[in-house]
Amino acid sequence: MVELLIGTKGTGKTKVLLDNVNSAAATADGNVVFISNNTSQNMYNITSKVRMADTSDFEIGSWDAFFGFICGIISGNFDITNIFVDGTLKIVKDLDGFEAFLAKIDEASKKFDINFVLSVSVDADSAPEYIKKYTK
Repeated sequence: MVELLIGTKGTGKTKVLLDNVNSAAATADGNVVFISNNTSQNMYNITSKVRMADTSDFEIGSWDAFFGFICGIISGNFDITNIFVDGTLKIVKDLDGFEAFLAKIDEASKKFDINFVLSVSVDADSAPEYIKKYTK
């Protein structure tokens, strides 16, 4: 499953995401991963059971590079059940290629049985249809 939490900056996406991270960590049969471009900002709001990955330590300049980063995390641990990404558009800064990235993430979700939840700062009303299809 792939789910996007969308809304403009300041609409509470991160709080919802962090609640989902901690809930998944409490009930998951495997490992939970939290990815952000600044994990230290949220490290005290997330249970220590969660594996944290900070993208600012790496030069991720494209959606392909970000997908490779995620695949590296998956290949290092086949017990991952959930991957959460905060500030997706702070990691890769534009929407060009985002649709293809979501398709790859969707395939990986099915292949490895991993639930993905990503927060994306876009206006819910004007978001492209390919983004809206991944929202609840």
